[in-house]
Amino acid sequence: MLNFTRLMLKRLFALGLSLVALASTSAAQASADSEVTGLSTTPLIQSLHDSRFAGVTEDLSTPSLATSNLKPVRPLRNLDRTHPGYTVETIRLQWRWDDPIDLYVMRPKGVEKPPVILYLFGFPQDTDLFTNPDFQNEVTKGGFAAVCFVPALTGQRYHDRPMKEWFISELQESLGESAHDVQMILNFLAARGDFDMNRVGMFGLKSGGTIAILASAVDPRIKVLDVVDPWGDWPTWMANSPFIPQEERPNYVTPDFLKKASTLDPVDWLPKIQAKKFRFQDAVFEPVTPAKSKEKLRAAAPSGTTFVFYKTDQEFEAAFPENSLDTQWIRHELNVLPGLSTMASTTAPSPAESSSYKK
Repeated sequence: MLNFTRLMLKRLFALGLSLVALASTSAAQASADSEVTGLSTTPLIQSLHDSRFAGVTEDLSTPSLATSNLKPVRPLRNLDRTHPGYTVETIRLQWRWDDPIDLYVMRPKGVEKPPVILYLFGFPQDTDLFTNPDFQNEVTKGGFAAVCFVPALTGQRYHDRPMKEWFISELQESLGESAHDVQMILNFLAARGDFDMNRVGMFGLKSGGTIAILASAVDPRIKVLDVVDPWGDWPTWMANSPFIPQEERPNYVTPDFLKKASTLDPVDWLPKIQAKKFRFQDAVFEPVTPAKSKEKLRAAAPSGTTFVFYKTDQEFEAAFPENSLDTQWIRHELNVLPGLSTMASTTAPSPAESSSYKK
């Protein structure tokens, strides 16, 4: 049977009308169920008068936290030790009104302070993938920890909003909050003291890749960054991407909308990436990001970027085989970071590197 991890990736890489339909369905979804199996929950915060978040302010015009004031409250946790090689901790975090975040932390057993990789698959991915044992086993290979969550206005974080408001219509909120979340999660992990914060990587797919770029541009703690088909170049993307429902497109090409989106365009933030190693994977065949936008994003990447191109669906599937998420490259680069001793359980670079080049 086809591996669940691969099925989820293929769903996110569906072409043309399938992906547009998926986006439209997600845009019109009713309030998402916030319950997570095995995770104790509290009622969603419905009132802006909740005293826990008094004084919270957030500047959504920048991925940096410097001009925001978010207040984390005490997290709720549930630890599952039943898996043979790893543990799974489900954690509910919150630092703004009405937006609890379900974090999934997978730790390899027997490793005191493992390096950690953040996984962000982007809209419309929900948390289903994070509960799958095949995925959990894959991301904890080689002594690595994995931290997974979904972006703002996505999955369990989409609730109590008018149906017309969704990830794209509220793009500045979706991207700005999510980039802030990455940094707040890194703060949380650092405060725990049980991860190797000198070896932090991040993997982002599509809009998750966009958010990862924004976060890496303002947070040097992300040492290795790997993105697949990030969205960006908003004027061209909004005007031409088949992901946008045609009846909504006029709303997203107005000067006001594009002005707000422009402050979070990865084309402008790519040159500022602070990761020591950066890989840009480009599925040339997929149409969600227009070809002209892909070219502009690649041109904005910093010197030293490793590019990998997949010209066909078959090439992409070869790089993401049935039992792999292709985490070999990011694990390898984290293992061999300059100035740090090499971990014992090193891995070889991904086979896809044979079709890559450095800028």
